[in-house]
Amino acid sequence: MDGREVIVKIRDLDKTYYSKYGKTHALKDINLDIYKGEIFGIIGLSGAGKSTLVRCINFLELPTKGEVIFDGLSLSSLTEKELRKARTSMGMIFQQFNLLAQRNALDNVCFPLEIAGVSRAKARERALELLELVGIADKAKSYPSQLSGGQQQRVAIARALATNPKILLCDEATSALDPNTTSSILELLRDINQKLGITIIIITHQMSVIERLCQRVAIIDKSYIAELGKVTDVFTNPQSEIAKELILSHGIKDISFTNERGRKLRIVFDGRSTYEPIISNIVLEAKAPVNILYADTRNIDGKAVGEMVIQLPEDELLSSNIIAYLKQININFMEVEENV
Repeated sequence: MDGREVIVKIRDLDKTYYSKYGKTHALKDINLDIYKGEIFGIIGLSGAGKSTLVRCINFLELPTKGEVIFDGLSLSSLTEKELRKARTSMGMIFQQFNLLAQRNALDNVCFPLEIAGVSRAKARERALELLELVGIADKAKSYPSQLSGGQQQRVAIARALATNPKILLCDEATSALDPNTTSSILELLRDINQKLGITIIIITHQMSVIERLCQRVAIIDKSYIAELGKVTDVFTNPQSEIAKELILSHGIKDISFTNERGRKLRIVFDGRSTYEPIISNIVLEAKAPVNILYADTRNIDGKAVGEMVIQLPEDELLSSNIIAYLKQININFMEVEENV
């Protein structure tokens, strides 16, 4: 705990589903503190339990065991009426937008306000403000079928903000969008976080979303939290096997280098400055050409994270010089044979 205010506190949370085929443990022993005003990421492979976790946070799924404390309130101690009131402070957006097809954009945003008993005039005024905030005020009268995927998600975000929530839960909110639209939605979420101070919890399987948006991340594997920390720390020095797979190997494991002759090295970048020209220095210091067969590196707060596969020269002396230089500058590497 670093002194910041905790808005969501999860303690010893389990979720078990029962059926005629037996029981399934979706979540086991989850403990998390999510700070007020931060953008927090939860990532894992399909079936890891991340979507179940976000639905437990707002009690759309009731935990089998454990406690969720939201803004000082233990959700399990609330009456149904009190829980509905608490949920108005938790906005939620989904992968498939979930807009009402028979309502235009303005009326979709008005919908939660109508349920809350806000007058139609005030609801429309608020909805127009929010459509302006998300950049589609000109689409107020358009129906979902007339909007692109990105525009529909902007309407969904505006709707989620209608009741002035304290947190925004995003369950795979960009998974159905193309890369350019995903980028614009992530920038919108960052802007909302900065302007309104809303805590944002991102559930995703996309590494790029975590890298671009989140300050801290929890990695879920087989229903447990495998790793938790600042994005820069987790990405530059992953400790768990699942973190290493997601961060360092997600792009390379299916690539074959069998057609490339000679020895090959896999170099792992784990946090060096992105301004350090490592490959250029290898060529200069080892006096040997380097053929890059594969590269997947990312800049996270000025640090290089990722991996690269290089082909060594056929000359054994030159290859030895390269390996000696990598050892000298403490670069993590390993020799690969057929496939990585």
